[in-house]
Amino acid sequence: MRDDRAYLEYVRSSIGLVEQYAQDGEQVFLTDLKTQDAVLRRLETLADAAAHLSEGLKSRHPEIPWRQISAFRNVLAHAYSEIRLDVVWQAIERDLPALQVVVEEELANLPP
Repeated sequence: MRDDRAYLEYVRSSIGLVEQYAQDGEQVFLTDLKTQDAVLRRLETLADAAAHLSEGLKSRHPEIPWRQISAFRNVLAHAYSEIRLDVVWQAIERDLPALQVVVEEELANLPP
């Protein structure tokens, strides 16, 4: 079993990549299939990594919708015909920054 650090670092890296892939804005995301593929795949693996974080870590951050993150991963992996790109974009703008704050805080508090 991997420790929280490995998962947190993966989530941090993934958030950075999603930001990079989506840097050209919502309209490009909504119309460019390569951008969608890159963002959706990275969000899927990010959500999977987040699901593997310890229950102790998750309980310290009830403001993060951990269950919804797991459900989002399942939609991306299994119910891809139901993906709403406008909702994905909202998650990028609204939810990733909050998750990034938690990830940075947790990484800063882990022993070296």
